Amino acid sequence: MRLDEILDHCQKKKGIEETFPFDENTLALRVFGKIFLLTNIENPVSINLKCDPEKAIELREKYDSVLPGYHMNKKHWNTVMLNGNFSKNELLEWVDHSYELIYNSLPAKLKS
Repeated sequence: MRLDEILDHCQKKKGIEETFPFDENTLALRVFGKIFLLTNIENPVSINLKCDPEKAIELREKYDSVLPGYHMNKKHWNTVMLNGNFSKNELLEWVDHSYELIYNSLPAKLKS
C-alpha cells in the first residue's frame, strides 16, 4: 500500500493535522495534537503506529513485517513495513486502531 493512500484515509478522520516536529522528512499525523502515526516522507517504506500492547505482540508474531516501534516505546508502538504480507484492509484497520487509541484517550470537550 502506498503512503498517499494511507494519508487520504486518515484525512477523513476528525481532528487530523500533519506536522513535521522532528525534521523536514518525518511526518507526524496527529489527532488534536497527539501523534498516532509517524513516517518518513522522503523514503516511505514503513510507518509507526500506536497499538494496544497485547495486540502489538500478536501482530509481531503473525507478520514478519510488523516490528517493535523504531525509536518509540516498543510496548505501545509498532513499525509496519509497507511492503508486508498483509492486506490493505488489515493495514487500514491498524491505522484506525492507532487513531482510536489516541482519540478515545482525549478529554470529552475535544471530541464533541
